[in-house]
Amino acid sequence: MADSGVRKRKNAKSSEDSGNNDSAAERARKDSDAAILKHVLLAVVISASIFLYHNWDYARTFIRAKTRGSIEGWDFEAKSKMSVDLSADAPKRDAVVAAFKYAWSAYERDAMGDDEYHPIGKSGSNLTDAGGIGYTVVDSIDTMLLMGVDEEYARARKWVAEGLSFDRQGNFNTFETTIRVLGGLLSAYDLTHDDIYLERAKDLGDRLISAFSTPMGLPLSQINLAKREGVPDQDNRGLVSTAEVSTLQLELKYLSYLTDEEVYWEKAENVMKVIKDARIPTGLASIFLDPNEGKFAIGPIRLGSRGDSYYEYLLKQYIQTDRAEPVYREMYDDAMTAVHTHLIRKSETEGLTYTTEIIPERDRQGKINWRMIPKQDHLVCFFGGSLMLGAVTTGAAGDHVSVPPREDELTAQGKRDWLTGVELVRTCMATHETATGLSPEIVHFRTPNDGITSEHDWYIKGARPGHTPYDARYILRPETVESLFIAFRLTGDPQYRKWGWGIFEAIEKHCRIESGGYASVLNVDALPVELEDKMETFLMSETLKYLYLLFSDDSVVPLSKYVFNTEAHPFPIFHPTIRTGFS
Repeated sequence: MADSGVRKRKNAKSSEDSGNNDSAAERARKDSDAAILKHVLLAVVISASIFLYHNWDYARTFIRAKTRGSIEGWDFEAKSKMSVDLSADAPKRDAVVAAFKYAWSAYERDAMGDDEYHPIGKSGSNLTDAGGIGYTVVDSIDTMLLMGVDEEYARARKWVAEGLSFDRQGNFNTFETTIRVLGGLLSAYDLTHDDIYLERAKDLGDRLISAFSTPMGLPLSQINLAKREGVPDQDNRGLVSTAEVSTLQLELKYLSYLTDEEVYWEKAENVMKVIKDARIPTGLASIFLDPNEGKFAIGPIRLGSRGDSYYEYLLKQYIQTDRAEPVYREMYDDAMTAVHTHLIRKSETEGLTYTTEIIPERDRQGKINWRMIPKQDHLVCFFGGSLMLGAVTTGAAGDHVSVPPREDELTAQGKRDWLTGVELVRTCMATHETATGLSPEIVHFRTPNDGITSEHDWYIKGARPGHTPYDARYILRPETVESLFIAFRLTGDPQYRKWGWGIFEAIEKHCRIESGGYASVLNVDALPVELEDKMETFLMSETLKYLYLLFSDDSVVPLSKYVFNTEAHPFPIFHPTIRTGFS
């Protein structure tokens, strides 16, 4: 990847040097340059041929899409004639509410106020020895408000008012604390206008901005909330995660808007400026940044862990401020083109669109080479819905886009992103074709001559009788149902609700604990299931919330008025009252 810029400069110089001198030396030099150019062009043609050979199904599909307006089950003309019904499916919606109450009642019974819950052992735990900061409570409050579970909400609100404290002498993850706790407080305030939530949010925000005290203003990975001091990540040589530093912006900007204090906005926006200035030639982002120099460190490039929400928030920052900040649209469009160029691939037999990872490797001479890995995290399954949302936002040809969109309502880029988004959702649903109907944490995709035997184009690496790899687990993740919710709202296609209901039934069948709560599955492709004693907070904050919204009517948190943070906390779209943006 790093060679591409060098190659372009060589081509440019060859062209510039082709002057009109006719001396023998000059002609010899021109002949030499021509030979070099010929070899370079030949290499480009060979590379392109290899790419097309390995990705012919992908290229052919997009050629068909350009000429017919359809791709593997999506036909713009046919879909535009479809009857759209966005009304609620009350029985399924209410079943999701019942599941939420089942999960919450077990947590409240055994671990009220603790950060995390262990349903099998009927116990709670906290993130530090100094005590917790209400991860599960605050993360769940806006779900209660949306679902109308008033009694449970009243007790949760009482705990926030009387039991929540951020004066904890312990190190908390800056990113997780922001998206779960600050995000939960801000969303609760928007839904209730109860000052207790804004007071707690401001207290937390004032502590969190201490993490930004680095030479380039990139926040450190951890924060001691009591000391108001940032703490470097010792596990990654002091580097910071790209996704983590660029997924604080919705929360801090909304806090700034509510309090009319610009410091939160300035801290968040500066991070994005540093990232923009650090852009690498491919337009992609390494998953690590150096907080001292503000440059990308050499590291893996992917849409999964430590990379995912960077791309998500490029789009959502543009949406949050009512499209008033064009710099985020530019950064998003640039990134999506880079993703399509370098990371999107098509599987050999089933034609599944998936995303790859690119990892750096040093050879014996110390030179960096880049290797592509056909690996996709479950985390990436947010991306299908995100692309579809981006297609009707930055990819809209005019001010109005129908539900579902007509082909002439999208630009060429919008159609590209829409079609890829539709296909990525289909791929994520394909990974639910397991013994449990649940998707694994990580899948790999088959490539030519890889020697892998699998009934699908995807497989769980390392899975075999008697051995359960980490990749095989399902930890109640929400990313696929998030995409299903967005896709349904943008299309009205009942298939997305059918898929969502299938996932909900699988969770009920395999994750539900008889004594209360839900647990993680260690191997989605083995029966009977073996469970891990943990109920992640995002089950109630995200997974069940998105399922509830999937089966609610479209007046509940409409996408035209709200944007969701990466923990599914809805924030209202607003027009900024302070000067924003950078170049």
